[in-house]
Amino acid sequence: MNKYLILHYGFEKPTAEEMGAWNQWFESIADIQIERGHFPGGSEVSETGVSDLPFGKDSITGYTMIQAESLEEATKISQACPFVQCTRVYEVRG
Repeated sequence: MNKYLILHYGFEKPTAEEMGAWNQWFESIADIQIERGHFPGGSEVSETGVSDLPFGKDSITGYTMIQAESLEEATKISQACPFVQCTRVYEVRG
């Protein structure tokens, strides 16, 4: 099994029904989930300085690390996520 990082983008306050679907998705991947978390804010650092990153529809708002056999399998798992507006999947090598 390989490790894959699913980055979650976008946020709008969920309804109770959406939160239920979100929690069910996490329950469905519990046996392959390694770690998960969220980003309530952040900073962008560049040569010209530091600026705050907003928390909203274009933000990276969270991540889920999973185990899967392939990028294709990890992508299918990501596509089943009911709440996030957009996800990106990366293989993690260590």
